[in-house]
Amino acid sequence: MIDHIKEWVDENKELLTSTYQYLHENAEISWKEINTTKYLCEQLDILDISYQTFEEHTGVIGFWGNSKKGPTVGIRAEIDALWQMVDGDWKANHSCGHDAHMTMVLYAITCLKKLGFTPNGLIKIIFQPAEETGKGAQALIEQGVMNDIDYLIGIHVRPIQELTFGQASPAIYHGATTLLKGGIKGIQAHGSRPNLGINVVDSLGSVIQAVNAVQVDPTVSASAKVTKVQAGGTNFNIIPDYGEFGIDIRAQENEVMDDLIKRIKQAVTLSGSANGAEIEVEALASMVAAESSPILEEIVTEAIIEALGEEALAKAPVTPGGEDFHFYKKSFPKIQATMVGLGTDLNPGLHHPNMSFNLDSLQNGVKILSTSIVKLLNNR
Repeated sequence: MIDHIKEWVDENKELLTSTYQYLHENAEISWKEINTTKYLCEQLDILDISYQTFEEHTGVIGFWGNSKKGPTVGIRAEIDALWQMVDGDWKANHSCGHDAHMTMVLYAITCLKKLGFTPNGLIKIIFQPAEETGKGAQALIEQGVMNDIDYLIGIHVRPIQELTFGQASPAIYHGATTLLKGGIKGIQAHGSRPNLGINVVDSLGSVIQAVNAVQVDPTVSASAKVTKVQAGGTNFNIIPDYGEFGIDIRAQENEVMDDLIKRIKQAVTLSGSANGAEIEVEALASMVAAESSPILEEIVTEAIIEALGEEALAKAPVTPGGEDFHFYKKSFPKIQATMVGLGTDLNPGLHHPNMSFNLDSLQNGVKILSTSIVKLLNNR
């Protein structure tokens, strides 16, 4: 089967590229992927694959096979883009590779369909909205999409610093990420009489120092830093009475993240309110760290070797970046889940407005995903 997969993918290189370019040029931001969802539904219609959409939000789930005949395998891609300035203009932009992920998942299924593959089980084709908000996976969990899944595979293009073109890893060990948003309320006063006010700028300075002073286990990778401060208006002679701040927190383990959030909230509240100001802190977004599924990693390792050759197999990268894919495993520990790391020579980096990569890697991704599905639903 693997030889037929390789042949089909290579013969359809231009089709993969044109689909990628369409998705790239028609990017849509989180929760507003209306036309993207419509396009994916049309492609599933062409493949004669039934699907489910949602009244509450975007995204689509395809169904191919029968769960009574074997395990249920989920294959997932994110569908949202970022909103960022590109060459001087604000626009929806696929600078995280979600256009590539959709293309690879769509054509992994298309390839198997065209080759006459019959799954001994059920394939759930998961096109998930709003990954960039950290809440897209949770939305599908609430819809019950994950309740019956046994195996779950995702894929993500990797920057050149981690993997080069032609390489692939059976997992990506993402870290946990939490973004905190804080507000500070003080009292306005004339700049000549600061004693009559409560200066939120002083509070912001204390918040920055407090965050930098928080310490956790040094043997586990973790960081916390203030990434936004804002206070005052256009006048320099007014003691400002309201300010905002943002904190980016990273940790390689979920337990360390929980401890770090608790310590930072406490430190920020105590230090920022020392001058009498009122502090409010809330979690704006969060993503959990990857939890390894050795069984599925072994299967994907075999698929990488069969699809690309033994020289292509690379060690799973450990990255402080976050991915809401890992909420699925966190919420359903029984699921065997992993995310394939795909080398693409991606530069300058993920989320850079001018990110680009070797489009030939689309073929490699399709080959790995197709082979993984065959191994899961033919051999097990």
